Amino acid sequence: MQVACITRWDELAGLASHWNSLAKGVPFRWWCWLAAWWRHYGESAGGTGCRLFALAVHDHENRLVGLAPWYLESQGAWGRVVRFLGPGDVCSDYLSILALAGREEQVAVALADWLVVDSAHGGCLAWDALSLCGVDADDGITRHFVDAMQARGSLACREPGANCWRIHLPATWDEYLATLSRSHRKQLRRLQRRWFDSGRATLQLVHDEDDLNRGLSILADLHQRRRRALGQPGRFANDSFAAFHREAASQLLQQGSLRLTWVELDGNPVAAEYQVIGSDVVYAYQSGVDPAALEVEPGRLVMMATLRRAIEEGYRAFDLLRGDEPYKPHWRAQPRPSMQVTILPGRGTDWLKHGAWVARRQVRAWVKAGWNLAASLPTQA
Repeated sequence: MQVACITRWDELAGLASHWNSLAKGVPFRWWCWLAAWWRHYGESAGGTGCRLFALAVHDHENRLVGLAPWYLESQGAWGRVVRFLGPGDVCSDYLSILALAGREEQVAVALADWLVVDSAHGGCLAWDALSLCGVDADDGITRHFVDAMQARGSLACREPGANCWRIHLPATWDEYLATLSRSHRKQLRRLQRRWFDSGRATLQLVHDEDDLNRGLSILADLHQRRRRALGQPGRFANDSFAAFHREAASQLLQQGSLRLTWVELDGNPVAAEYQVIGSDVVYAYQSGVDPAALEVEPGRLVMMATLRRAIEEGYRAFDLLRGDEPYKPHWRAQPRPSMQVTILPGRGTDWLKHGAWVARRQVRAWVKAGWNLAASLPTQA
């Protein structure tokens, strides 16, 4: 295994044709998603102190078998911190080191060797910490990588991240309805009859670039109006966020991986959904509803329509991504824990940093346990 550190974007772009084949069907690891993120949030977006730090792993036949899509960011007392491309406002989930199927452990070991040995003796850039967020708790290559780093003297800490929530889809809509509570099932059937079966509600779908411009405008408008009604700024108030999605959505549409839909009620948009299609999973990424139409339950309408479409098209799962909102288990979604991994090289004051990190984590656990205990105690009448 040969590891090369890539610090120039044009050099990394040369790997784009092979990139997605290593991503295991997860769209937030794809080239188009992460390249758009770098253009709108990384170094090229205005000199924010970010530098590319991607590690490409080739085998003895010079085949690309692994890739760590990372960048390096200066962060105060922590120094030079390595992170995945795609974090922050964009909220990319299921991030991971990329590897050819069956070569995960070899790739993890090669990366650890380079980070611990080669980078300490003339590597392209020094690093002071790795902070890997948005990783599925069951991600095998991350476990191999952490084990390999610890075996080479590095200090590693794992802590829970936000849950993602996934609905495992049966073969038919009726089978899915049978998994719901009686009251929820009754609500959905009532909405189907009243709005969709009557023809008053229709599901619109983006097919081309003209549709995309309209769909993104509808999504942004509904999302912003709903957020403002709740006293929040809304995602699309951020120019970088809006520009990122204009680029990423266009690329996803070209490769058949975008599902941007909206529900029209009597010809007026009342709800919109931005979904990304993986190999066999639909990822529900962003939504918006008309705050003036809440009495018709627009969020439930668009969820029902897009979930039913996913089942009819044969997808294996419908992923609601991060966040423990109460509506998710109501639709029979199951939590999928994520984790955050922090790794220090194990030099100088790293032991002190590691000890402080462990202590803070323990204090947070005690505080959380105390709140849970207090909440469980009976109150006096």
